[in-house]
Amino acid sequence: MQPNSSSVMNRILNRVEWLGNKLPHPFILFVYLAVAIIIISWIVSLFSVSVEHPMSGETIEAKSLFSGEGVLFMIESMITNFTGFAPLGLILTMMLGIGLAQQVGLFDTLMKATIMRAPTALVTYAIIFAAVLGNIASDAAMIIIPPLAAMVFYSLGRNPIAGMCAGFAGVTAGFTANILIAGTDALLAGITTEAARSLDPDILVTPVDNWFFMSVSTFMVVLVVGLVTTRIIEPRLGKFDESYAEPAVLNESAEKPKRKEMLGLLYAGIGTIVYIGIVLALILPEGSVFRGEGGSFIPSPFLSNIVPFILIWFIVVSVAYGVTVGSVKKPGDVPMHMTEAMKSMVPYIVLVFAISQFIAYFNWTNLSTILAVNTSEFLEGIGFTGLGLMVAFIILATLLNQVITSGSAQWALMAPVFVPMLMLLGYDPAYAQLAYRIGDSASSVLTPLNPYLIMVLGFMKRYDSRLGLGSIISLMIPYAFFVLAVWIVLFVIWTLLGLPIGPGVDIYLD
Repeated sequence: MQPNSSSVMNRILNRVEWLGNKLPHPFILFVYLAVAIIIISWIVSLFSVSVEHPMSGETIEAKSLFSGEGVLFMIESMITNFTGFAPLGLILTMMLGIGLAQQVGLFDTLMKATIMRAPTALVTYAIIFAAVLGNIASDAAMIIIPPLAAMVFYSLGRNPIAGMCAGFAGVTAGFTANILIAGTDALLAGITTEAARSLDPDILVTPVDNWFFMSVSTFMVVLVVGLVTTRIIEPRLGKFDESYAEPAVLNESAEKPKRKEMLGLLYAGIGTIVYIGIVLALILPEGSVFRGEGGSFIPSPFLSNIVPFILIWFIVVSVAYGVTVGSVKKPGDVPMHMTEAMKSMVPYIVLVFAISQFIAYFNWTNLSTILAVNTSEFLEGIGFTGLGLMVAFIILATLLNQVITSGSAQWALMAPVFVPMLMLLGYDPAYAQLAYRIGDSASSVLTPLNPYLIMVLGFMKRYDSRLGLGSIISLMIPYAFFVLAVWIVLFVIWTLLGLPIGPGVDIYLD
């Protein structure tokens, strides 16, 4: 397929790319936003703007950061804003375990085994399933699965570009879906908690609060991406023309995991079973300290402190696999692998410094509460408070994702405004977070600012030198459209049925 550089679609994409490239680095963006909050708080305070706190009933006035009190707050709280930022500890703890599993090779082998050992009739869905689950390994899945999927498709006599599309769409469009608790769950839950506490200082959103919905979403994404691949993408691409491919790429073949690697997976599975048994022994007794009031599981200290349990599980399976394959030969190898994995978190830590200051300023000035109260009252006044509002919120997240590709940065920007506002309309903050995840995830395959889009285009050009940015975007549009549409339908049905979105987490606040 030869891209038409003058097409309307390409002109739109060029404009989106131009706009996105005009935005500063996310760190600088939040510095600018923090400065904007300082100026806005001063202006608003001049007019003595205030609202009645919806929970305590006290009068909340806008406070100026340009005042002596405000300047003192910014100086005194700078360090604690950063170190006390809820997502920081959660995501770093999760990444110790996830990074260890990635460094010892567990994720690579698991993804390859899922794809290479799948029955031929199910290989498309096995690729997508591995892609969605592989998002827990973040960059690794992006790098491994698309080219591996292309090789598998080519070996089966199918168009390798279609396989690459399926793999990339599974990883990207399904990035926020998983049957496992991933780093994304911890990261977003922390940001949501920070935003929600502007109204309720005792509220807590945990990494498992979207688990039920996202587990079901995993299979939805697999089904939709699979059908789009077989019913739309493969017929559109047609028969693969080898004359435009690099000769070397046609000689490449996907290697099946070695016997030792498969044995490592087996021992990791055994380790999982043993670990689950130990956890059950800790939480099942009626007098367990991990149970909640009255011996309940929901809520309970176990669920609110789920991250340490997940970290230990990752360490158990990683060590079991690493010892078997030889990537862990001595105890000191474990912290060494963790250290190597944590290097990739440095950009996130730097970004968090700016994000934490912005959110702290927004909350201290009371602008978040004032904006949330006034907006919720306006929406209630015009009767726009139900599912229509939530679907509009999903679409807004979809649109913003085209110019702000960092999921954490985008949610850090949206959450302080929308989480309190939706709470005042009666929605649980975890429900607002869930809606955001749908819009952010489904549309990630489209933005030309996604660095992995360019990387996958490079992989594709090895099979067809004629392809360009417009080509890959046009191939991704059906995935984005159908995944988003079906995901919204699932969201609407789930809401109408009033199903819990996570353990003990309902759509509406009590």
